[in-house]
Amino acid sequence: MPVAPRRRLASAVTVSSLAVATALSLAPSAHAASSSLVIAEAYGGGGNSGAPFVADFVELFNRGETPVDLTGWTVQYWSAAGTTPQKTELSGTVAPGGRYLVKEADGANTAAPALPTVDATGTIAMSAASGRVAIVNPAGEVVDLLGYGAASVSEGAAAPGTSNTTSDARTNPCVDTDNNAADFTLGAPAPQNATTAVVDCSGTTEPPPSGTTATIAQVQGASHTSPFNGQKVKDVKGVVTAVSSSGFWIQSTTPDDDPATSEGVFVFTRTAPTVGVGDEVTVAGTVSEFRGGGADGNDNLTTTEITAPTTTVGSSNNPLPAPVVLGVDRVAPQQVVRSDDPGSVDKPGVTFDPTKNAIDFDESLEGMRVGLRDATAVGPTNASFGELPVVPGQKVTAQRSRTGGVVYGGYDQPNAQRLILDDPLLPKGAMPLANVGDTLTGDTVGVMDYSFGNFHVLLTSQPTLASKNLQRETTKRAGITQLAVATFNVENLAPSDPATKYERLAGQITHNLQRPDILALEEIQDNSGAANDGVVDSTTTVNKLLAAVKAAGGGTYQARWINPTDGTDGGQPGGNIRQVFIYRADRGLKFVDRPGGSATTATDVTGTGRRTALTQSPGRIDPGNAAWKDSRKPLVGEFSWRGSSVFVVANHFASKGGDDPLFGRWQQPTRFSEAQRHGQATAVRGFVDKLLRADAKANVVVLGDINDFEFSKTADLLVGSGSNALTDLPRTVEPKERYSYVFDGNSQILDHILISKSLATLPWPIERLGKGYAYDIVHTNSEFHDQDSDHDPQVVRLNLVGLH
Repeated sequence: MPVAPRRRLASAVTVSSLAVATALSLAPSAHAASSSLVIAEAYGGGGNSGAPFVADFVELFNRGETPVDLTGWTVQYWSAAGTTPQKTELSGTVAPGGRYLVKEADGANTAAPALPTVDATGTIAMSAASGRVAIVNPAGEVVDLLGYGAASVSEGAAAPGTSNTTSDARTNPCVDTDNNAADFTLGAPAPQNATTAVVDCSGTTEPPPSGTTATIAQVQGASHTSPFNGQKVKDVKGVVTAVSSSGFWIQSTTPDDDPATSEGVFVFTRTAPTVGVGDEVTVAGTVSEFRGGGADGNDNLTTTEITAPTTTVGSSNNPLPAPVVLGVDRVAPQQVVRSDDPGSVDKPGVTFDPTKNAIDFDESLEGMRVGLRDATAVGPTNASFGELPVVPGQKVTAQRSRTGGVVYGGYDQPNAQRLILDDPLLPKGAMPLANVGDTLTGDTVGVMDYSFGNFHVLLTSQPTLASKNLQRETTKRAGITQLAVATFNVENLAPSDPATKYERLAGQITHNLQRPDILALEEIQDNSGAANDGVVDSTTTVNKLLAAVKAAGGGTYQARWINPTDGTDGGQPGGNIRQVFIYRADRGLKFVDRPGGSATTATDVTGTGRRTALTQSPGRIDPGNAAWKDSRKPLVGEFSWRGSSVFVVANHFASKGGDDPLFGRWQQPTRFSEAQRHGQATAVRGFVDKLLRADAKANVVVLGDINDFEFSKTADLLVGSGSNALTDLPRTVEPKERYSYVFDGNSQILDHILISKSLATLPWPIERLGKGYAYDIVHTNSEFHDQDSDHDPQVVRLNLVGLH
């Protein structure tokens, strides 16, 4: 199966910046300047060589006007990039203007002086150079955070890195600007405790925000990156349109007249903000471009944010700006993600034109309220991530599938109006469970965001689903003289999968596919599933499926396969996926066993004419070829059907992992993975040519998950040319039927059945089609939210009767 570009590396919640669902556990930060306790000083070099004190410490200060009862409060510490905090519980009370000294771990230099009398004692060994310290209240909320040195998270910029002889101390304990670099000074440690004289903060005034006065449109600019990137801005005004657990979106109520500049922006507070939807606010902070996805996010666009904000609420309960209704108020370019080839779209000087480029069109709405009227689902709901691909209900001229999806019919048909509806701002489970073709009645509204290679609309209210009651297809049963050959990717089938998966797959094989004579299965895992334990045999997995087929009324199937060498065929680590033939022996079909096949042995062609045969059956095609590195090797089997030999090649080519996404940073996208598939197609085609040179009338079926499109070079290489060209059956069906997989809302072909000339030109017409075969992509999975696999199976029925 293909791999989504860098998808789901952290959490289902994908609201900008740090994947907010994990922000607290990774590195919390205060959502606004603390009005009570703040960190006054932090020192991690205690007891080290040359240290002035024997222990690490954290000093707190109460800048508020009322005492703070510390029952249930903690001081928490993370290493610079750590994800798990260490905690010290606190007790007692801190008076207004008072201090509180928390001793942490002693160092090895026990001769160093002791701390003054401490108010709490912990055991945390803090770093002398870099780390993160937080004050957390009984509700688990971060009240103040200090990130110093190389800390991965801080309030604003990190405070200076410290040493054995230096600490970071708050320059003015009464002031908290939520910028560690501005608030803290590096110097000699000077711990103070509860006996220290109180400080009167009542006359303290916060310094005014610094930066350039700007509107939201000016912050966003007519480009993929802000002209203020890395700079401070102030007096940025708007009304709060949505709130997440790490920030909030604001939108201008006085927009400019340039549709290329967005009127919305995300304000990143790290933890839950105190503003509410409808608040009119003025924001100051630093403009930042966040590129999500971690180490794998280089392909992603950036999202413009205002970080380390100071926010002033002017009024509340204000009406929200009307959403831009896509397909009504504004219409995205239909089939052009990017018309030119600039490389990185966010580099300086790149042309930005929302009228020509869909990637610029969506960017021009970043952070704004948008809506889709009577949106149509063009992919099923992914309940695990709360996502649903849709297109507007109006002015979509893309090639539609039989059910209302959009068909990816060429590299020039990216169906650029697709958007992903996402649910992180809704209660869990609020996204409707939709199938392709279902509609969301009325206006579905949210804010435009971007993550994991796609623009997302983060919904702010639950949509209403109008189901079209999509039904799974059932193919025709093969006639008495017809040989039915099928392929089905069963998506990492393992013995640990629930019985329901086996039962439902068996139901599809028995009823929807009508018990094909030969079925090539892809993604059969070994007997221990994804456990990376050296097991490679898949007898348990195969037998469990065959038993389920028999229980479903599908009769008795037999199976043939070759176990791979452990860890060499790619897929889920430890799973050792492989192709497996299952076949019926109750209709005159026989598998021709020729011993000697192994994971590393290449089968070959022997004999000529009607005596053409495989040297090993089942066998593998050229398993030592570099094209198969970390990928499944083709399985070939020789069958006998009523006096005719049939050679079937089951494939599972390399995935699309590593390709640039359609809506990624790099335009035009590079399809890096296809080079390996070209090599794989060349190897398979070479073997087919051997068969056809030995017997020009050989009956050859090449099938499986090719992981590439019917219009691709990979498919062209398999087809070949001249008198020995194969017929790629997906190319023979109507465009509205031409799909076996739905990815990010694009219905597309990844699975193929190709047949040799002898089979494509069988003399006896079948089912009034005027040709000797009948082909069907049986749409049972890809369009359904409750799919049993992510692929649709397909079958060809051949009128092969004692021909050769």
